[in-house]
Amino acid sequence: MTATERSADRRRRILRAAAQVIAERGFGETRLSDVAEAADVSAPLLVYYFSTREKLLIEALRFTEDCFYTEISEHLDRLSTAHDKLAELVLICCSPERSIGLPQGWALWFDLWSQALRNPQAANDRSELDTRWRGVVREIVIEGQQTGEFATTADPDRFTHLLTAVLDGLGVQVALSDATVTPTLALHVAAECCALHLKTEFQFDNDPFGTLTIY
Repeated sequence: MTATERSADRRRRILRAAAQVIAERGFGETRLSDVAEAADVSAPLLVYYFSTREKLLIEALRFTEDCFYTEISEHLDRLSTAHDKLAELVLICCSPERSIGLPQGWALWFDLWSQALRNPQAANDRSELDTRWRGVVREIVIEGQQTGEFATTADPDRFTHLLTAVLDGLGVQVALSDATVTPTLALHVAAECCALHLKTEFQFDNDPFGTLTIY
């Protein structure tokens, strides 16, 4: 392994540890020394790589999101239709994170939103990450309209904003273990949104989350 490869591997290890520590403790209670200990590196090395806690938070979330999109892309590429891809994406987004092996996603987003209210750089990064998320959904919607699977009466951009807002809102409630907004309810609400605007129906098993694994 070259020096460059070792450095990249060390950086990934730090980000993986940072995501875990921040998710468990919260950004406000996380010190650089906590992450350094979890990653088995020195605190000065963290400062060398990331300079500030805020930058470490953003990079940890980017790392988690990159893992998510890599796995999602491979998962969805195995499906042959836009209908199945969108149904699977809705299912994943409404699932409890522990049921699909998703590492610390929402916990990091909660901290990033808090930072984005007052930190311009965090706000820019939040915008970039949301744009990336909408792009994934929009691509599937357009594919389905081109193949005749989805109604073309729905504007793809407006529907993408609608569906991602619905999925994000439901996902927050599921992540917080809301007593009313259960994963099953979230799944049906999101499916109804797609049925109403795209004129497509999703059929899920009685236990749709039972065997869903992307990691």
